[in-house]
Amino acid sequence: MAGADSRREALARLPVAEALPALHTALTERGTAVLHAPPGTGKTTLVPLSLAGLLDGSPARSVLVAEPRRMAARSAARRMAWLLGEEPGGRVGFTVRGEREVSGRTRVEVVTTGVLLQRLQRDPELPGVDVVLIDECHERHLDADAAVAFLVDVRSVLRPELRLLVASATQDGKAWAGLLAAQEDGPETPVVHGGGAGHRVEVRHRPPPRGVRPPHGMRVDPALLRHVAATVRESLESVPEGDVLCFLPGAAEIGRVARLLEEGQGLPAEVLRLHGRAPASTQDAVLRGRAPGDGGPRRVILSTSVAESSLTVPGVRAVVDAGLAREPRTDHARGLGSLTTVRVSQAGAAQRAGRAGREAPGVVFRCWAEGEDAARPRWPSPEIAVADLTGFALQAACWGAPGAGGLALLDAPPPGAMAAAGDVLAAVGAVDEAGQPTERGRRMARMGVHPRLARALLDGSARVGGELASEVVALLSEEPPREYGDDVAEALRAARRGRDAYGARWRGEARRLRAACASVGEAPAAASSPRRGGAEGVGLVVALAHPERVAAHRGDGAYLMASGTRARCADASGLHGAPWLAVATADRPAGSASARVRLAAVLDEETAREAAAALRTVRQEVRWDEGRGCVIAREVVSLGAVEVEERPLSAPGSERVRAAVLEGLREQGPGVLKWTREAESLRQRMAFLHRVLGAPWPSVSDDALLERADEWLGDATTRAEFARIDAGRVLAGLLPWAAGDAARLEELAPERVEVPSGSRVRIDYSGEQPVLAAKLQELFGWREAPRLAGGRVPLLVHLLSPAGRPAAVTADLASFWQDGYRSVRAELRGRYPKHPWPEDPADAEATRHTNRRLQGRS
Repeated sequence: MAGADSRREALARLPVAEALPALHTALTERGTAVLHAPPGTGKTTLVPLSLAGLLDGSPARSVLVAEPRRMAARSAARRMAWLLGEEPGGRVGFTVRGEREVSGRTRVEVVTTGVLLQRLQRDPELPGVDVVLIDECHERHLDADAAVAFLVDVRSVLRPELRLLVASATQDGKAWAGLLAAQEDGPETPVVHGGGAGHRVEVRHRPPPRGVRPPHGMRVDPALLRHVAATVRESLESVPEGDVLCFLPGAAEIGRVARLLEEGQGLPAEVLRLHGRAPASTQDAVLRGRAPGDGGPRRVILSTSVAESSLTVPGVRAVVDAGLAREPRTDHARGLGSLTTVRVSQAGAAQRAGRAGREAPGVVFRCWAEGEDAARPRWPSPEIAVADLTGFALQAACWGAPGAGGLALLDAPPPGAMAAAGDVLAAVGAVDEAGQPTERGRRMARMGVHPRLARALLDGSARVGGELASEVVALLSEEPPREYGDDVAEALRAARRGRDAYGARWRGEARRLRAACASVGEAPAAASSPRRGGAEGVGLVVALAHPERVAAHRGDGAYLMASGTRARCADASGLHGAPWLAVATADRPAGSASARVRLAAVLDEETAREAAAALRTVRQEVRWDEGRGCVIAREVVSLGAVEVEERPLSAPGSERVRAAVLEGLREQGPGVLKWTREAESLRQRMAFLHRVLGAPWPSVSDDALLERADEWLGDATTRAEFARIDAGRVLAGLLPWAAGDAARLEELAPERVEVPSGSRVRIDYSGEQPVLAAKLQELFGWREAPRLAGGRVPLLVHLLSPAGRPAAVTADLASFWQDGYRSVRAELRGRYPKHPWPEDPADAEATRHTNRRLQGRS
């Protein structure tokens, strides 16, 4: 009786009850609705029971509830079954990957969105289902977006009577309503608001000390985690009763903060860890809760974002928010996916804070400055915009929408990500050239794993046996704990003997995969090939999943993947030195040029060639090798970017060799030729005439010389032979001999000019205007310097002091003698008294000598 009373009391406390009439009306009249209800109001538990007719006299219906996570699905089913005084498997059941509790009496079944997609692919009509509720749509998981899109199609084409309810805990209901209304071309989809926002929550900001670094990739500054642990202690002291829920970005950070809390003075509370890999017993203990005042110890629950909205953690009166979350990122150019640490969005922070006011007034401690609130992103990034879309692309193709065209999606998938996904699907044989699913692709889509892993399971079973292939794929589908190591074979042995939560999940998934592989009836792809076991078989299965990550050793722990990405093993890794690896998991730390190997299996070359056979290329290569300084001609066998074999070409062909020589010359430029001072001077003179007169004087720029290399290169094929080519002869050969202008070179652009002293002075053509630099005394009596290029360009005269330093610059000597000379004479005569400084330089005799030598001569 007490249990029944507590259940009735729990139902009466759920605020969403007041919205149920409007929700029933909306679904009856429109067929679709959007429910906006904050966390803890009962949208996940009370609404499905009401829609199924299990709480009142409303008509009996079959309701399918889709949750984003396995933990949330099990929790919701257990809570609803408890409200009915039952255990899961009666009127309320659940199905998640590897676990199913349903019966012929089940009216409400809770599934993950992944399971729902599988059912829709098998039978789009969902026979026997009257209502589908997609929960927590605000989290924008890719499977949930896809499920809504598919269900819109089902209502439009197959079952217009199927009712569809989209539930969200944040204020994004109008966007979903608009999407449904636009796709179904009917009246506006109602948005039903479900109850209040819970009790008042006081917000206290606790920014970390100065110097804490922002997150970088997966790294979180340990100083921030120490601050979070200190804030948890503060929350226990300042909030006198109830439990503390602390949000952290991942399991690693949860472990570090747990250790900090358990060190030193201890903690007057029990520390529990809640994340996707936590044992089921821990998850159940957290979700059962502890009523304040029952005499038991208070609890500190360290949780990832799983507790933001899709789970209710009872007994919480204080929330500590580290302000961080994890989002997927995909490097399509390198084929690497990873999680990255980001600031939690405003919507996420609001969700977390609301957990403190679920049952009574509470407090949230935010580990950032109040001024940072507005700078945070409004919403989390939708997975469709940032995640690997290969699985989604296969689901869409099997649904009849290759490329996701025409699907009811809030955000269109990025074209680049879809193109990359299409390439992967084609490589594993899941789609044809038109992007349509093959029969093999349809089988892969029903296996409930990433298409890469489905390929490894199907092809690997024929090569290594179904049991080993299933075990390896199960290990790859959920990355093992770090303590299992980075060697897949070692991690597999640890999972086999392990009795931890991961080992239990792994065994269940391996069994499911063996059954799934048998159910699709895949014909053996290589039945005649010998089966392999042990580490060799493990490596083969990994390589079948990721053939582009087959990697060859390049020394010092560095590897080159077939994709062209360079990768490194950890310094302490036992994989060091293996000639070949099949990389299962890798990421690229921010700012790093190489990927970091997180999980890989050892291969031999034969297995690498077998697994990556689709990437095998044979090419003939005749090219210039900069390192050797000559042409190389060879045939190369490669697995993608990894060269595995080469042999010389005996007859590469003269045209190809000539093209390679020219390529090498272009890479190095004409500077590799033999350049004397005379050759440099000739080039400058020719460049001057080309600039001033144009044709027929040729351009002698680097590009122009290379353009005409066939005319002067001769038989040179190596860098050493290039260096023996006289650049002066090359230039002389390019002079306009045919037009007869070459003979006028000395007239138009003389190399030297005779000055009044009798000296022949070299002209400098390196600048825009030719320059004659001569000592001032040698130019006495010279009223005008010669003009070049047929009188078009005056010489720019640099008049030098007796010491050879610039004294004046002029293009008009007559004006200089009349106006500028007096000031130069006044400045330099005292400094150089041995040299002549006549008052009238225009009529004076030019000389190369001092006064003494002039007197001696006289």
